[in-house]
Amino acid sequence: MARHEGRVVFVRHALPGERAVVRVTEDRQPGFCRADAVTVLEPSPERVQRPCPHSGPGRCGGCDWQHATPAEQRRLKAAVVREQLARLAGLDVEVVVEELPGGPLRWRTRARFAVDRSGAPGLRRHRSHDLVLLDDCPITVEPAARAVLDRRWPGAGAVDVAVDSVGTVTTTRLDRRGKPQSTRVLRSARPIPGEDAPAEPAGRTARHAAGRDWEVEGTGFWQVHPAAADALVAAVGEHAAVRPGETVLDLYAGAGLFGGALAPAAGADGRVVCVEADPAACAAAEANLAGLPQAEVWQGEVDAEGLTGLLEELGTAPDVVVLDPPRAGAGPAVSRVLAAAGPRAVVYVACDPASLARDVAVFGESGHRLAALRGFDAFPMTSHVECVALLVPA
Repeated sequence: MARHEGRVVFVRHALPGERAVVRVTEDRQPGFCRADAVTVLEPSPERVQRPCPHSGPGRCGGCDWQHATPAEQRRLKAAVVREQLARLAGLDVEVVVEELPGGPLRWRTRARFAVDRSGAPGLRRHRSHDLVLLDDCPITVEPAARAVLDRRWPGAGAVDVAVDSVGTVTTTRLDRRGKPQSTRVLRSARPIPGEDAPAEPAGRTARHAAGRDWEVEGTGFWQVHPAAADALVAAVGEHAAVRPGETVLDLYAGAGLFGGALAPAAGADGRVVCVEADPAACAAAEANLAGLPQAEVWQGEVDAEGLTGLLEELGTAPDVVVLDPPRAGAGPAVSRVLAAAGPRAVVYVACDPASLARDVAVFGESGHRLAALRGFDAFPMTSHVECVALLVPA
């Protein structure tokens, strides 16, 4: 963020302390401007050469900070989390964003590429529908990038691609309204001996985390960074500290990763209820939790009304609540219902610092305080950061 003649200017491709010539790309009179740094006159010592030739002003909008060292990226992310908690929740919290194994490139195991009218794939420019055609995406794992970028996709509007833990590559064609057209397994690490693996209809694929395998729909939700699931399960387990006989509520449960990892600690006398809206994810969760009699899957939206009914049907207050909502967060209404249920621990996994800070403020008003916070650099080269927060009764 810069200031010029009294106006705020949000500048991409710059770093704090730099002096740069910028090109205004959006002018919202009398509010603020958006701009790109086109010439850096006084560079930051943390500035580096971008590893991707498609990154930079006017080019692909997929990465925010390819021009910063990885250590500076993590420092900036920590500053963002701390600033949001101070501004929205009134908290002064020391934040450290932890590095995940594997380095800053080739970490994205799931991606969506846009497709132009000729069938050529690429990514959008920042805040634009304009498409930048690509020959590679260096933050995407190579099998996924090659599966999409080495061919054309006539008639598609976009392509989702995912690679599982054993190397199976799954693609889903989307039409121009974002509706799935078809899903195919393009390549498998488990071909029939002596035969080339043909394209076949996609089902569930394998992911490995927390010392076991998990089934997930081919391009369904799973942590994008290969090391993120293990890191987050460890952090959630540390914060939750589930005891034998306790009741655990796992909201936005997806394929049941957190609930399944916590169930053994609850023991045979405990209960773990995983709540998920997506039918395919619920089916995968049922398969993943089949060997855990204390775990069960409930299909439904996580909203205030549904959650109130769920808590009544449980018949007992949850001891621990784990929630991993989408970027919009749980929201004030859901946060108030959860706080009123009186759990001894709420473990909140968040991919948006502002949503997390807003909901932490609501929990604070409702009698729960922020007791611990860990940050993870699960999205290198971008401004996104994953956090795991622990809220306990004040």
